[in-house]
Amino acid sequence: MSGVPIPKHFAPAWEGDTRTTPPTVGGEREILTAFLDWHRTTFELKCAGLPSARHSEKAIAPSGLSLHGLLRHLAGVERWWFRIQFAGEDVPMLYYSDDDPDQDFDDLDGDPKEALEVWRAECRRSREIVAAAASLDDEGANKRSGEPFSLRWLLVDLIAEYARHNGHADLLRERIDGNIGA
Repeated sequence: MSGVPIPKHFAPAWEGDTRTTPPTVGGEREILTAFLDWHRTTFELKCAGLPSARHSEKAIAPSGLSLHGLLRHLAGVERWWFRIQFAGEDVPMLYYSDDDPDQDFDDLDGDPKEALEVWRAECRRSREIVAAAASLDDEGANKRSGEPFSLRWLLVDLIAEYARHNGHADLLRERIDGNIGA
């Protein structure tokens, strides 16, 4: 379909867009990890360029979502799924307790820049875990149900998680400062 113009309604790229387009052909691990990293980078771009204080704005009433809360949530998701559930690491949960399960979104004390660094560190550790796995068929165990899951399933699940939250981040960012982008 070369020569077909890109529709005008396609969102423009973010200023400073450093994303690498995921491959359209290749091995399953290569494609899945590339898509997950594309979504991670998309989320980081949606948080970039805002003054720190604006990350905690809950800009879409009645929702309690904020970019800061999403950062905390996604750091916790990375840790929970890759480190605790898949790799079996004995590390504490981030921004969660049984007494306060929504503290990742609700308790926005602390510096959003620090939350960004925690999220980046969790993403780095997740990438290491994936790289060390022998196969996409390697399994972790769901700590709640005891059911096994494969690394393949985990990568697809995290792609969906990031896609959902990138949509939230896109709406938040547009409400906060009018910035839109792919």
